[in-house]
Amino acid sequence: MIKKIALIVTILLANFGFAQENTPSPYSFYGIGSTKFKGTNDIVNTGGISVYSDSTHINVLNPASFSNQIVTTFQVGLTSSFYKLNSASNTEKAQKSTFDYLIMGFPVSKKLGVSVGLLPQSSVGYRFVNDNRLGDNTISRYMGRGGVSKVYLGSGYKINSKFSVGLDVQYLFGTINTESQKFENKVQLGTREINESSLSGVAFNAGFIYNTKLNSKLNFTSSLVYSPEAKLTSDNKRYISLISLSDNGTAVPVTLDTELNVVDTNLNVPSKLAIGAGVGNRKWFVGGDITFSGTGSQINRFDNYSNVSYENATRVAIGGFIIPKFDSYNSYLARITYRGGFKFENTGLVINNSAIKDRSATLGFGFPITGSFSSLNVGAEYGTRGTTSNGLVKEDYFSINIGLIFNDKWFRKTLYN
Repeated sequence: MIKKIALIVTILLANFGFAQENTPSPYSFYGIGSTKFKGTNDIVNTGGISVYSDSTHINVLNPASFSNQIVTTFQVGLTSSFYKLNSASNTEKAQKSTFDYLIMGFPVSKKLGVSVGLLPQSSVGYRFVNDNRLGDNTISRYMGRGGVSKVYLGSGYKINSKFSVGLDVQYLFGTINTESQKFENKVQLGTREINESSLSGVAFNAGFIYNTKLNSKLNFTSSLVYSPEAKLTSDNKRYISLISLSDNGTAVPVTLDTELNVVDTNLNVPSKLAIGAGVGNRKWFVGGDITFSGTGSQINRFDNYSNVSYENATRVAIGGFIIPKFDSYNSYLARITYRGGFKFENTGLVINNSAIKDRSATLGFGFPITGSFSSLNVGAEYGTRGTTSNGLVKEDYFSINIGLIFNDKWFRKTLYN
């Protein structure tokens, strides 16, 4: 039954999610867009810490955790986010609902586990409009959509009861489309420029986990994850045409698109080093991560802007969970997992000499599905990104996430024919 539910949910979420634009953030204009995937929803709801792993959840952030698989685990998730975009003089609201991930992990032996999945890497989705028809009669519009996704295949190996190592290989792919429209003062027709970039590349991710008992009731866990810098090949195309404005303000092409010669570019997926540690047991856990990203080598797809630069990014996350009594027979509330955490991140993007920072707090619940090790996980995140200073935009966002975790022994030998 769980397998059938998993298949139905997968089809519904995939069709729903990939048809959506994943972000309204103006900061997705830069590079390959805003970073999208920050963990499955059970990880996000603990502040995004990557140090914890067990046998019923897949910790995609650290491939060494795949060695913990003792049953087949299937996870899907989606998020609905609400944004308030604030400038010094204006406020806009937006809402996006997106498919987040589809992953599966299964044991190969007592020491070896494998995981495969589809995840978003980054997303682009912005719209800037400067309509000054009452002043100098100029109109400028900038729009973008698309992003980069990745499929991965990884495995984790348990060297002994304390040490695990893992590696995954990722294929990144996607398309980013941007469009700019401009109508000059006293000019009858405007111009439209469309840029299309098809991106692809290969990346790797290596992980290490160390577990040991501090005493009979308390465990210590530490982790290390390293991703070397990866290259994305960007196949670029640019089209120019003349446009006019319809009565309702829509741009109408007057001439056919003319393709211009533009060079293909190589973009960077920055290197990343994450170090984490935590203490706890099966009933509770608290830990923290610090992640360093080599975003200082980032460039934009087509043009470099004098007011934009990049610096290396840093992210700090602290969080944990508690299960009052995971083996309770008479209290469902005691078997619920209660999660919480917070994060602070310097994204590495610098605009008008202002570093773009992101901070948020999270809260979540894991509801066990009776008769299995599966669960329904829901959570919420509230955060802010950016600033209204120096002509920039501050984003206030509130997200509700839902994740389903199915655990079953899919590859059992049948004892009877």
